[in-house]
Amino acid sequence: MKKVLVLMGGFSAEREVSLVSGKNIAEALVKKGYEVVEHDLTDGRKFARVLEKEKPDVVFNALHGNWGEDGEIQGFLDVLQIPYTHSSMKASLLGMNKVLTKEIALKNGINTADYEVLTFKEFLQNGTRIKIPYVIKPSSDGSSVGVFIIQSKEDEKQIFYENQNIELLIEKYISGREITVSVLENKACCVTELKPKTDFYDYKAKYTNGLTEHVLPADLPKDVSKEAMNYARKIHQALGCNVVSRSDFRYNDKDGVVFLEINTNPGMTPLSLVPEQAKYIGISYEDLCARLVENAICRKIK
Repeated sequence: MKKVLVLMGGFSAEREVSLVSGKNIAEALVKKGYEVVEHDLTDGRKFARVLEKEKPDVVFNALHGNWGEDGEIQGFLDVLQIPYTHSSMKASLLGMNKVLTKEIALKNGINTADYEVLTFKEFLQNGTRIKIPYVIKPSSDGSSVGVFIIQSKEDEKQIFYENQNIELLIEKYISGREITVSVLENKACCVTELKPKTDFYDYKAKYTNGLTEHVLPADLPKDVSKEAMNYARKIHQALGCNVVSRSDFRYNDKDGVVFLEINTNPGMTPLSLVPEQAKYIGISYEDLCARLVENAICRKIK
C-alpha cells in the first residue's frame, strides 16, 4: 500500500482550517489502509528533510490559501518528482488568481460579472468605474479573505489593505442565491444552495457550524441547475484541474447563473462542500480521499 504524507497547516490565513482538513484526511486514509505520515508545514527546509527521510509515494496536499493552492508547493513537488493530490502548478496558479480565472471563463462562454482590476493605491486615488453596489477583494487569495461588499459611499470608508500595491478585483455585486457545484473526475456532482446567516458566505460562515444552511440538492429550475453544472465542468476543464474542484455562483432571474470563482483545492473539513456533495452521489469521505491519492500527479521531467 502507498505511503502518503498529508501536508497541512502552512503559512496562509487559512492555516487553522487546513489543520482540520489534514487531520480528517489522515484518519480517512488510515481507514483505507494507507501508511500515513502527517506533516504540519511551518518551515520549508524542515519539510524537505522530512520528504528525504520518509520518501512518500504521494503527498496529499491539504494546504489552503497562499503557498498551498497557488502553485508554490506544486512547483516544489514537481522539481522533486513527488506526485501530489489535486491540480498541477499551472491549474493551481490560474485558479487562485481570480482575474485570470475570469478571463478564461469569459473565453469559454461562462457568464461572469463586470469587473475592473486596480491596485489599492490606484483605487484610493481614482476610485473605480464599477458602480455601487460592488465587491472588492484581493485578486489572489482564498476563502473570502479580505472581501468587502460595498452597498453605499459610506461603506467605501471601511476598505483597507495594508499593502497599497496589492492587486484588487472589483466586480459588480450580483444579488440573489448563492450556489456551488463540485466537479469530480470531470463530472459535475450536483448543486448546493448556501444560505448563510451572516451578510454573505464569508470565511466565518464557511467554517462555523450552524452559520450556513446547505440545501442539497438546490431547489432550482432544472435548466438553471444544468447551466451551473455545465459552467463548473467547463471551467474545471479549461483550467486543467485534476480530479476535483468546486465553483461558486450567484443566481437571479435578471442576471442568470453568474460565475464567481473556482477552488482547485477545496476544503475537506466536516463542514466542507465537496465531501458533502460526494456523499450525495454515493462516494464516502474515505473513498474520496483514496481517489485523490490514486490520481496524484506531478509534472514529469523528460
